[in-house]
Amino acid sequence: MVTVRQLGLTTATALVVANMIGSGVFTTSGFLLGDLGSPGRVLAAWAVGGVIALLGALCYSALAREIPESGGEYLFLARTLHPAAGYLAGWVSLLVGFSAPLAAVAMAFGEYTKAWLPGWHPKATGTVLLVLFATVHAVHVQRGAWVQNAAVIVKLVLIGVFLGFGFSRLQPPVEAAAGEFSIGAFAVSLVWVSFSYFGWNAAVYVGGEIRDPERTMPRAMLWGTLLVTALYLALNAVFVYSAPRVALAGKLDVGRIAAEALGGRAWADGVTFIVALALITSVSAMVMAGPRVYARMAADGYLPRWLVPASGPPRNAIAFQLALALAMLWSAAFESLLTYIGFTLNLCTAATVVGLVRLRRKTGGRLRVTGWPWVPVLFLAFVAWMTVFTVARRPLESAVGLGTLAIGWLAWRWSRVAGGQTGGQAGPG
Repeated sequence: MVTVRQLGLTTATALVVANMIGSGVFTTSGFLLGDLGSPGRVLAAWAVGGVIALLGALCYSALAREIPESGGEYLFLARTLHPAAGYLAGWVSLLVGFSAPLAAVAMAFGEYTKAWLPGWHPKATGTVLLVLFATVHAVHVQRGAWVQNAAVIVKLVLIGVFLGFGFSRLQPPVEAAAGEFSIGAFAVSLVWVSFSYFGWNAAVYVGGEIRDPERTMPRAMLWGTLLVTALYLALNAVFVYSAPRVALAGKLDVGRIAAEALGGRAWADGVTFIVALALITSVSAMVMAGPRVYARMAADGYLPRWLVPASGPPRNAIAFQLALALAMLWSAAFESLLTYIGFTLNLCTAATVVGLVRLRRKTGGRLRVTGWPWVPVLFLAFVAWMTVFTVARRPLESAVGLGTLAIGWLAWRWSRVAGGQTGGQAGPG
């Protein structure tokens, strides 16, 4: 597979930012406010979520320096644990990491913009969005990257304008005393917040196309995560302090409610535009990153060879992902997938960090890991904490997540038998 390294630090960082800033930050805090009972606790949850993402970015940065190629968790786990673990990560990326979120984001885009597009079915609008960006990224890597960078810059500028206006008008309402703090509710809130932070690892999916990847990928993940964490805290400060708690708690469109409380209908429409742009760039980022995983798995013999590009963008893989996302969008079954996205993706990131620990021990400490050993230990502890509460409170979705992994394992065994393979990339042991 011929790969040209065309992407620089700006594009890699923009990819991280675009993957992270989707609809979550504009829709989650109303539910958090209802569960946690005070704006301060909501902001604390977003801050802790940012710390977890930063810990993960530091761990992945070490792996990116050691394995500066495209493929993400699939490649990392295949190299550090076992080819089967890498295959399962690719399987999860295919179904849960990219295709289902693409369908969900497309549906959200259609719902958010239906007032502006009378007569259009929201799913039809979402379909146009998916097809458009699949086409853009299939035509040319650099042209797709340019569109991606431009959209991210516009989004950040608009968010900055909204924050400037919001803080200038903010007069926190007098609130009643918050109820008793619940550690269980706070842990569950981190599961919701983690949905908004997923994407901090986006640069590793296109590592094979990034210039000077040993330096560029770690910097892109760290700078992108820090920037998004700061923006999330600022945005949510405006959201949760803009109106009385009773007006925000349990509401999906918390961003629009906050904007209307601060500046009326015009500003509410402006926030809707920002949300739509966030969804657009999120789609663009996932269309850019996901197919590289499938192409890499195909190159290693785990998916059909027609997914491997001879040169240029992985067009067949982009079309394959588009077909999966459209099927989920129009079947409405994708909504059930979203309830276990956090569970399965947390398991994949935790397994990747376990692989990092194993690789460092195997190399006798040669691999440089920032904050060793506390950074990977803290990350794994946070993920374990969230996973335990997910299993306790959402046993059905957890069981479906484990079932997905079991089916992936069977698919891997079948691929070995069908291809007469011994496992592709060998693990370190």
